[in-house]
Amino acid sequence: MAAAISLRRDFDGAALRGLAKRTRDANQGRRLLAVAEIYDGGERRDAARIGGVGVQIVRDWVVRFNAEGPDGLIGKTAPGQPPKLKDVHRRALARMIEEGPIPAVHGVVRWRLVDLIQWIWEEFRIVVAKQTLSRVLRSMGYRKLSARPRHHAQNPAVAGDFKKTSPRSWQRSRAAKRRARR
Repeated sequence: MAAAISLRRDFDGAALRGLAKRTRDANQGRRLLAVAEIYDGGERRDAARIGGVGVQIVRDWVVRFNAEGPDGLIGKTAPGQPPKLKDVHRRALARMIEEGPIPAVHGVVRWRLVDLIQWIWEEFRIVVAKQTLSRVLRSMGYRKLSARPRHHAQNPAVAGDFKKTSPRSWQRSRAAKRRARR
């Protein structure tokens, strides 16, 4: 069995317990108490029991504590996958959205997510899901507009001639008529 990693000398068990008492992060407090147990001469197995983890995890905590001090025991979120669309791609996408589609070239009169996904594939050979692109566009400040399409040469004066003018086909129920009279 390998020798245990020694702890830094600038802390002791009482100081770590005091830090654990003042911290707002429950996980950091639990880790500080486990390391304090080691400072007080306890076994690593006991520290693992206090921390609710295995001995290997306690070893990782000791390494982080030695390198960064008590702040090293704050839980860090995983970085996650790097974004598929880099800044260069986002700038090109924003430029394409701002310019709008050219019907003869792009085959559409307004951008939809599927059209933009196709454009990204043709331009950069990057596969992006519809949901991902929607999230990216929202983070860039764009919103999905679902306005009713209107022809650019539509004449509002003539459109009134084609409006439906038939009488209403519904009538109030008898109960509604009675309530209205009261």
